Amino acid sequence: MIIKNGLTLVAIAFFLAALSMGYAEPKDPQDHSRTLIGHVFNKQDQPLQKAVVYLKNTKTLAAKTYSSDDDGSYRFPALSQNVDYEVYAEFSGARSDTKTVSAFDSRKQFNITLRINTNK
Repeated sequence: MIIKNGLTLVAIAFFLAALSMGYAEPKDPQDHSRTLIGHVFNKQDQPLQKAVVYLKNTKTLAAKTYSSDDDGSYRFPALSQNVDYEVYAEFSGARSDTKTVSAFDSRKQFNITLRINTNK
């Protein structure tokens, strides 16, 4: 094959570089991540705004936090399917029970309500 100009050579070089970095490969059609959503309520079933929700990866013990929204909602996207997670919330010194998201549960989305026994 005869290359007539340098532009063709540059195009081939970019294509080969993209191929080697995986850009030319199609993405996995199955998204294997999971999402945890839920709400934090007090004992009167009123949403708790700005409750701190903790999510702990039980393999690495790394924790993430989320401050609940005005309606008490929280969200943790892009969770690994091969890891167990523990989730609980705290508000004004009180704490909810700890709930578990199991690696054995194949759902893509989990909805967990956390209740805190508080006077507010």
